[in-house]
Parts: sequence; structure tokens; C-alpha cells
Amino acid sequence: QVQLAESGGGLVQAGGSLRLSCVAPRSIASVLSMDGLGWYRQVPGKQRELVAYITTAGYIDYSDFAKGRFACSRDDAKNTVYLQMNSLKPEDTGVYYCRALAHSAPWGQGTQVTVSS
Repeated sequence: QVQLAESGGGLVQAGGSLRLSCVAPRSIASVLSMDGLGWYRQVPGKQRELVAYITTAGYIDYSDFAKGRFACSRDDAKNTVYLQMNSLKPEDTGVYYCRALAHSAPWGQGTQVTVSS
């Protein structure tokens, strides 16, 4: 299974924006067409949770807390899927991960997002 790499996290004030990147070592299009892809996060004191996912058919859906604020996009030429996060809140603080939607897909290191109030 392919190992994806997250980046783009940082420190931002509440109401600000960040764009996270998820890069595949080869073809992100292959990952998406074979398995689909999910964005997850682990916020302090909580279990890791799903943020958004892209199915093999290209359908995108978001968890309730992300709807209207977060958006996924892709750039096949760069083998990258993005998570654009707007109107960030302090409760969005956590480590964000991307992972192929396959049972045995590995987790990456994640990227830290910190939203200050």
C-alpha cells in the first residue's frame, strides 16, 4: 500500500485558513481510482476522526464539522490532494493525516494544525 505524505500545517489565528497537501510518491490518480482517499485528524483528548473522503468514483463528502468550511481538491500533475480549510476554529487544532481508503494502508506522520483564539 502506498505511503502518503502530509504537509502544510502551521499556526493560524481563528478565522484564518490553511491548505494542507497530501502527496503520493507516484500517481495520486491511481490511489484515488483504486482505493479512494481520506483526510483524518486527531485533536487533543479525542480519537482520530474522519474529516473528509474521496471515493474511487470521485464522490467527496465531509464530516459535519467540516461542511461549508473545508474543501478537497486534486492536482494529478503534482500527485497531490489538497484540503483547503477556511474559517478555522480553535477546536480544529490537531494533527491532520491523509490515507488511502484501504484496510492495510499505512498512516503518515501527519501535519500539525494549531488555531489560536
